[in-house]
Amino acid sequence: MSRNPAVVMRLMASAYAVAEKAGAIVRNVLHSGELGIVEKTGANDLQTLADRLAQKSICASLSRRFPKITIIGEEDLPSEEVQEDLIENGQAEEILQKSCPEQYEALKEEELVVWVDPLDGTKEYTEGLLDNVTVLIGIAYGGRAIAGVINQPFYNYQLGPGQALGRTIWGILGLGAFGFQLQEVPADKRIVTTTRSHSNKTVTDCVNAMEPHEVIRVGGAGNKIVQLIEGKASAYVFASPGCKKWDTCAPEAILHAVGGKLTDMFGNAYHYNADVKHMNSAGVLATLRNHDYYVSRVPQSVLQALKSD
Repeated sequence: MSRNPAVVMRLMASAYAVAEKAGAIVRNVLHSGELGIVEKTGANDLQTLADRLAQKSICASLSRRFPKITIIGEEDLPSEEVQEDLIENGQAEEILQKSCPEQYEALKEEELVVWVDPLDGTKEYTEGLLDNVTVLIGIAYGGRAIAGVINQPFYNYQLGPGQALGRTIWGILGLGAFGFQLQEVPADKRIVTTTRSHSNKTVTDCVNAMEPHEVIRVGGAGNKIVQLIEGKASAYVFASPGCKKWDTCAPEAILHAVGGKLTDMFGNAYHYNADVKHMNSAGVLATLRNHDYYVSRVPQSVLQALKSD
């Protein structure tokens, strides 16, 4: 280990520990039975006490240690003192031990933008579909997603009481991704994963145009990218606005770190600068392999219905 790890490695090591703390908060709120649900823009856009506490924990913990980074979180929360028990000061030693990719060695705090979704899959969380739920912390530099952490607070929950819950996946471009076993769908199968609760004719038309052998409908953008890297799906197809930058920054970085690709439906990259609009207006198309095939299958009618960023 170098005597003084690069800023991006220290930030990732903190983000890992902070994501695990947020995952524990998400579990604790569920077990308390007091979810504190409020509707933001409607029944499919919910916020719970877990969203609020997890975001406070993530943002306060990271900004305390890295005061010059820009942090953009999903929840619009009032500025207030954060309780000390929400602060996580730990760092993942396994990340500090790794070598920083050369292109990121000299990055400064003020050049980094952190995109936070404290609880991706809130609707599923409230409905007990706990394997859909993730905590997402993405790091961007120069408008590009370069590193990310995905915590799955309820990983293993279906195995019943007594199982160790939770798993954390992380990755950095140029270094790789860790915490899972990379697998691919067999080359002769096309399995498309798409939205569970935000579908419409355009979304369905686009999924069908991919000529899938199977379609999976689940919640959470983070969850869908995990499906890609674990060989449960070939492509994540969502031909609609709805996804935001905090939904895709961390998953995109991890996917790209293992050779996959995430773009809009036109095949264009999204940008993660601090001043970009938050909505991914032109939908999301993500694959582990054969991205060009899926881009080529997007119908013209779907592209006309979407606006390219």
